[in-house]
Amino acid sequence: MWDDAFPSFLIGLREGLEAGLIVSILVATIVRADQKSRLPQVWTGVLAAIAVAMSFGAVLTFSAANMPATAQEAFGGALSVIAVGFVTAMVFWMRRSARNLSSEIREKVTAALSMGAGMLVVTSFLAVGREGLETALFLWTTARAAGESTGPLIGAAVGLVIAAGLCWGLYRRVLKINLTKFFTCTGIVLIVIASGVLGYGLRDLQEGGVLPGAHAFAVHFSDSVDASSWWGTLLQGVFNLTPQMTWLQVVAYVAYLAVVMTLFVRGVRTAKPKPAAAPAESGKTAGAAEAGKSAEAASRRRPAWVVPAAVVAVPVVVAGTVIALGGSKPAGAQTVSVSETDCGKGFTAPKPGRQTFQMHNTGNKTSEVYLIDPGTNAVFGEIEGLAPGTTRGLVATIGGGQYAWRCVPTGGKVTTSAAVRVSGSGNTRPVAPVSEDDLQQPLKAYKGYVDAGLATLIGQTGKLADDIHSGDLDAAKKDWLTAHLTYSSLGAAYGTFEDFDKKINGRADGLPDGVHDKGFTGFHRIEYGLWHGESADSLGAPADQLAADVKGLRKAFPSQDFDVSDLPLRTHEILENTLQFELTADTDEGSGTNLATAAANLSGTRELLTVLRPLIAKRDAALLTTVDGDITRVQKLLDAAHHGDAWTPVDQLDQTSRQTLNGATGQLLEDLAPIPDLLEIRKSA
Repeated sequence: MWDDAFPSFLIGLREGLEAGLIVSILVATIVRADQKSRLPQVWTGVLAAIAVAMSFGAVLTFSAANMPATAQEAFGGALSVIAVGFVTAMVFWMRRSARNLSSEIREKVTAALSMGAGMLVVTSFLAVGREGLETALFLWTTARAAGESTGPLIGAAVGLVIAAGLCWGLYRRVLKINLTKFFTCTGIVLIVIASGVLGYGLRDLQEGGVLPGAHAFAVHFSDSVDASSWWGTLLQGVFNLTPQMTWLQVVAYVAYLAVVMTLFVRGVRTAKPKPAAAPAESGKTAGAAEAGKSAEAASRRRPAWVVPAAVVAVPVVVAGTVIALGGSKPAGAQTVSVSETDCGKGFTAPKPGRQTFQMHNTGNKTSEVYLIDPGTNAVFGEIEGLAPGTTRGLVATIGGGQYAWRCVPTGGKVTTSAAVRVSGSGNTRPVAPVSEDDLQQPLKAYKGYVDAGLATLIGQTGKLADDIHSGDLDAAKKDWLTAHLTYSSLGAAYGTFEDFDKKINGRADGLPDGVHDKGFTGFHRIEYGLWHGESADSLGAPADQLAADVKGLRKAFPSQDFDVSDLPLRTHEILENTLQFELTADTDEGSGTNLATAAANLSGTRELLTVLRPLIAKRDAALLTTVDGDITRVQKLLDAAHHGDAWTPVDQLDQTSRQTLNGATGQLLEDLAPIPDLLEIRKSA
């Protein structure tokens, strides 16, 4: 939570200080002009700005609540990009305007004084309103990126309180701050944070189908990076850096950071103070005096509370109307309470069709909540991690049948609500929950497949070493490919092989001396040597080490921890790596056999689907039919690049063939994507 609070704290502090400085200057200017009777007009404008900002935040929060998932992603992504634009403009504007802010506002206030009460309200409203809208948009964006609102709201509140204290100190002249340095330093940090928000927003647009490249990953460290560690959580919460990022995210992140930071820092170095405008006269002008008399006469004709009440009521009413028309909470939506002892309080038989249930955790423990068929435990909808005191919407399609709530509090006892029966019909497709026991047999079968593959691999790497020691490098090239394809077909076990995978199939990327580094070992080290003219003598030691590492892996594998929940995930992840590394030729060290490796990865995916097929077929038989068709299509495209013992290198494919293969693989990934969720281990069983 606290890592998610920092970006919001910074925006609350900075925007709060900007708005506070503006209000302080407005008040000081009016006091010096001996127009204290006009101060209520300033506070009315400020109050209107706050009301508009909060109403805007409410519209953002609740109008998106009932959108379809893809529409929510697209909506959130678009607003994230807009928020980045606002923040960028804001940091540049304040860097440029900090020195002359006071004189500019005094000029506007003096002009407003001479034009009557309405203009003073408008002036203060516009001066503060921009900061309020920027704050609401950025807070909504950061809360959505964090997946929770508590941390961002606490961070923003703390920032605003500190900003208010600083402004009071500056106004009373008991505190001095170099505002230029303050806004420069916070601007630099905000640019870094905004680059992460931009990457997050673009990812949302990709997942919403607005932008392409949702499966073209440039960074994919999910297996090697612990995203739940304190430093992983910090990087995600503050900078929106995740273990898995697409090329579009990475390019946008780097490009934004490089361009905007360069322009910002260059502007700081070259900016020169502008001569301050002459301060406004402290005495009344004739026009101001007349305006003051008019304002006093008008105030006698109406109660003092009318205008402030109106400026608050109007945006609230408008926001409420927008939310109501937007259907953020559909008519008849039930509020269902859950706790450690009482699950589903307030649940009554819903009407058939698509329904939204407002799930409110009244207990003291975070809970997982499932809408189930109590007869079969099939799941119609679920919420994970419903924190105490929070409310989240759960959307489910209701048909005829029985329904109940099942609550699984962290460290608590599972409770189930009374069942209700719904009459009628409807297109409902509940998911039969998967338990750890359900996956034990597929895991056993797959571990048997891997063990047999490793046994075969021992013989193949031994033969490769013999070829090299005998000086027959042509035979070594053929046997290298045979052994490498065997290893590549075991893709679902990569995350289980621990350090052995780095030794056996590691790449030179990131090593200090690249392909010449002593830490560069395994298949790709031998590949580089065989296809770059190295002698048999220089390759003997790497070949022996590879054979020894394979034997060590086969011996260690039975005792290695293979998390049963990883099995469904790998149906998707093997080919993600294929698309990222093999179909880009990123792992080619000279053999030009990336497409052969891709075919082996496809074989490994097919084997994994074989052991999981009974579980998938029980839950979505049509999905298997679609996936089988996709696999056949990709296999045919790969076979077209296979000519006897040779494979066409990726970079020698014509543009059409390469795009077709990438597209077919991407479509297969899209269709494989539901399987991990379909076979997710659920505590509702």
